[in-house]
Amino acid sequence: MHRAGSNPHDMQISDFLCDFCARVWDGTFAMVEGHRGSLICDKCLAVAYADVVHAGANHGPGLKCTMCLEERKDAQWRSPVRDEAVICLRCIKQSATQLEKEAESGWTRPQAPN
Repeated sequence: MHRAGSNPHDMQISDFLCDFCARVWDGTFAMVEGHRGSLICDKCLAVAYADVVHAGANHGPGLKCTMCLEERKDAQWRSPVRDEAVICLRCIKQSATQLEKEAESGWTRPQAPN
């Protein structure tokens, strides 16, 4: 997500926000970019992963995923802050893989509860 009123020809780091919590990116935490500039931050991804992958939550299959822009039948996680922001299971897993590959992010998948 981009900050309202940002100049598309002169984007600043603070013009990028997580689509799921609206946290302003300051370069100190990891973000994953989806289609058309959609973004999910490391904290939202961790919550989505734990909720959908480990807890089996499904907040509405068939909704349009914010990250891939597809209507999928997979389980989905809906942001508790921004009702219109939804991420499908496929994008959760792909985003997790991407962040884990970026060693400097320090991000790891949440572990399943015992």
